[in-house]
Amino acid sequence: MTLKRVVVTGLGALTPIGNDVPTYWNNLSAGVSGAGPITKFDASKFRTQFACEVKGLDVTQFIPRQDARKMDAFTHYALIATDEAIRDSGMDLEKIDRNKVGVIWGSGIGGLKSFEDEMIDYAKGDGTPRINPFFIVRMIADSASGQISMRYGFRGPNYVTVSACASTNNGIIDAFNYIRLGRMIMCVVGGSEAAVTRAGIGGFNANRALSERNSSPETASRPYDKDRDGFVLGEGAGSLILEEYEHAKARGAKIYAELIGGGMSSDAYHITAPHPEGLGAYLAMKDALDDAGIAPTEIDYINTHGTSTPVGDPQELKAIHQLFGDHSFKINISSTKSMTGHLLGAAGAVEAIASIKALEHQLVPPTINLFNVDEEIDSRFNLTPLKAQTRSLTTVMSNAFGFGGHNAIVIFRKLS
Repeated sequence: MTLKRVVVTGLGALTPIGNDVPTYWNNLSAGVSGAGPITKFDASKFRTQFACEVKGLDVTQFIPRQDARKMDAFTHYALIATDEAIRDSGMDLEKIDRNKVGVIWGSGIGGLKSFEDEMIDYAKGDGTPRINPFFIVRMIADSASGQISMRYGFRGPNYVTVSACASTNNGIIDAFNYIRLGRMIMCVVGGSEAAVTRAGIGGFNANRALSERNSSPETASRPYDKDRDGFVLGEGAGSLILEEYEHAKARGAKIYAELIGGGMSSDAYHITAPHPEGLGAYLAMKDALDDAGIAPTEIDYINTHGTSTPVGDPQELKAIHQLFGDHSFKINISSTKSMTGHLLGAAGAVEAIASIKALEHQLVPPTINLFNVDEEIDSRFNLTPLKAQTRSLTTVMSNAFGFGGHNAIVIFRKLS
């Protein structure tokens, strides 16, 4: 059968460096860091006292107060980013077949703050289970996709993908396949995370994953730098509208890019550490290229997973070199986590948007805080250090890897 083409017709973002897509992109291009001291709780006794928080957000401007109280912040973020994406897409809800519009959302953790608050309150009591009736629906990860579906009346496939930090890219690939097989005409796909909490910071501190550069939060996320000491936890959401190409063209939609391939694999190696030779990353990237039907030499830019952890960064570059050979030194590579921090299950969403905007503006966002490249990394890689670089871009790749060895890759191309 002939597969249908899939395009991106709407974008929405809520990030530590901008509460909408234009602000997010402008700050990415300018190399702005979103890191700062934690304001959501007293972190003075934690080893890490900073994060990349969403700033200046009044949820009640988007969601009625009585409804917002029934949701966790990660669902707030999902609805706010999706509101922008829906408006950006220009879709007329009264004219589209909402039975053929799906919602596939990603979140690695879900309602962590709701769980944390409820259990702390319970522990302070006398053992009587006085539990908020909205506790479960605030906490479970699929509440985000359910709320989006109910708000807009989308009755197509509706679920949440959970594969740690690969969650959103897995969701994008699922939506891609549904649409190109003709099972949907459109899909809201994205991810949200709100894990800047005592449990989130404390948990990642306990497994030594977070940077502890409390004296200089804005320089703490430094992918590929020899002095990196862990990732910086971020929060927020990204939302994309994927649409069947002929449907988009018929309604005169603005088209940002075409989604041409997705690849997945498992490291089958370790619960937190990546394969030392980047085997899973290699397999997923190759799978994505094969799915897209393109040669490695057609990739111009890779938005890498690049978390700023002591392990992980060099392994991803080893995988890139193994797959792309000498062409890997002609590709622009950057990690936008150097600015946003790591949004866990939402990382793939905001990084897909960064990749698509790079195509639109023919500009590669930088890897900031790259002061001294790790000696283990080949100096011939163009890691787009410190400043954005202008170049001709036709095809871009966005990588996402998660604890448990999950790997998911998506490829976008300028519409031709």
